[in-house]
Amino acid sequence: MTFYTGKQVLVTGGTGLIGRPFVEMLQTAGAKVRIAALDDPSRAPDGVEFRRVDLREFGQCMEVAEGCEIVFQLAGVKGSPAMTATRPASFFVPTITFNTNMMEAARHQGVQRYLFTSSIGVYAPAEVFYEDDVWKTFPSPNDRFAGWAKRMGELQADAYKIEYGWDKISIVRPANVYGPYDNFDPKNAMVIPSLIHRVLSGENPLVVWGDGSAVRDFIHARDVAQGMMMAVRQGYSLPVNLGSGEGVTVRRIAEILAENVPGLRIEWDTSKPSGDAKRLMDMARAGSIGFKPKVDVEKGIAETLAWYQANRAVSEQRYNAFTDSALAPKAMP
Repeated sequence: MTFYTGKQVLVTGGTGLIGRPFVEMLQTAGAKVRIAALDDPSRAPDGVEFRRVDLREFGQCMEVAEGCEIVFQLAGVKGSPAMTATRPASFFVPTITFNTNMMEAARHQGVQRYLFTSSIGVYAPAEVFYEDDVWKTFPSPNDRFAGWAKRMGELQADAYKIEYGWDKISIVRPANVYGPYDNFDPKNAMVIPSLIHRVLSGENPLVVWGDGSAVRDFIHARDVAQGMMMAVRQGYSLPVNLGSGEGVTVRRIAEILAENVPGLRIEWDTSKPSGDAKRLMDMARAGSIGFKPKVDVEKGIAETLAWYQANRAVSEQRYNAFTDSALAPKAMP
């Protein structure tokens, strides 16, 4: 019998980029899974309990957490740097509200173990991100709204440990996550899904900002999901990075796309910024709990490209916090 067998588990954001493969892993491990999300229910896998829940409403958080032994808080707002700059309230307010409400509801409902999904955005600019450096600095100016909102969730977990003795709250900080079920909207998507959308929409040559020299830490959603399961199973409570620890240039990302799309040409717009030269995660702590990524970036991008080509309709059923706010359900009476 595995740790998760027979346990009632709530996954907020269980239809999203990390949530969908994560839910499938939990099902394989024998868990009874409940999903809380604002996406169309068709994005949920078979065999789960789906509830359309607005985590901004505390009463709804209380209801969906009732009877759960473990809660994985994956719900959040994901968008491009441009959206961070122009729509900061759309990041900050929902993120801090989700985090506060869901963790407090889980405490009231007697949840045994909890995972809080933090972010690479909590870090100050650096070539390598070390977990213990976060509180010595401030988030990057480019990430200050989402970064501070995530830091508040981490502080909330610390406060509960001090006051209530709840020491089974795990905190993970994923790197640049990609994969199926991502946000592919080119107006607010991250670099890999944005490029994939543009390529499959017929853009050729594909014009990419900068010179391609920027190095980033990309990790496939399935690898993040595996790390989350390990952290909670072990009751690990120190913040832990979930990345590859290996740098990949933006140029290499474009080359992988060209290798998978015959005839695709790449052009570099060097009049546009390339971003920070290097941003990697230190993976020593993750390695100490047995975490090691399995999906290399070549295989992962090829898989994501093929998935989006075959599932564009499913992708468009994703709730978009920047355009669908009016669709959010009202507070429960």
